[in-house]
Amino acid sequence: MQPLPLKASQDIFRLMHYNDLNQGYQLFVSFFEIYGGKLFDLLNDRKKLCMREDGKQQVCIVGLQEFRVSDVDTIKELIERGNATRSTSTTGANEESSRSHAILQLAIKKTVDGKESKPARLVGKLSFIDLAESERGADTTDNDKQTRMEGAEINKSLLALKECIRALDNDQGHIPFRGSKLTEVLRDSFVGDSRTVMISCISPNLGSCEHTLTLVTDSGGLRKVKSSLLNLLHLNAFLRDK
Repeated sequence: MQPLPLKASQDIFRLMHYNDLNQGYQLFVSFFEIYGGKLFDLLNDRKKLCMREDGKQQVCIVGLQEFRVSDVDTIKELIERGNATRSTSTTGANEESSRSHAILQLAIKKTVDGKESKPARLVGKLSFIDLAESERGADTTDNDKQTRMEGAEINKSLLALKECIRALDNDQGHIPFRGSKLTEVLRDSFVGDSRTVMISCISPNLGSCEHTLTLVTDSGGLRKVKSSLLNLLHLNAFLRDK
């Protein structure tokens, strides 16, 4: 997870320094993972985090460490640092398979009246989500018990994500965001004035045919999702299929 966040941060810095009217804006970076249904801070020694809702039903990650950044190189270093501590292991499908969903967030804040002594106010957020790969039963026969349990948790969270997408597509009044930690974290990417994009990476290898077909089918279904808020909603995620 590097090129897209770095390109995005380049544009953000350019706009932040475009003219004097943009003074007072600050950029903060955070990076965490969802592993086994629990949240861990990838930039703070994998400290366990808590997820709560505030009075406005906005999801808050309690204890998540944010780093104020002023250049792209610093963001690159933070991404590399986080990736080094992300949960991975060997499976029947990949030698180095991601066992967690990773969420990198770029938060844009603005100081109140230009005074840095007061807490900056959040004005925008860009999230990059690298989903762990779903696993078929045929790919897990050689895995140990721990790896199989990880795979089951990954599939469960991805299924919950599909259920949310299906509910949005059917204009249902209730969207089951609480089906998993993943969908709870992604809730603000589905509602309000958010804009979301999905990028699917597929393999041309014949041995990956079934994986590719599943990914194309799932991502293709997202094009049907309509928003009751006059927004075009897709899944704010970046999939990696090795």
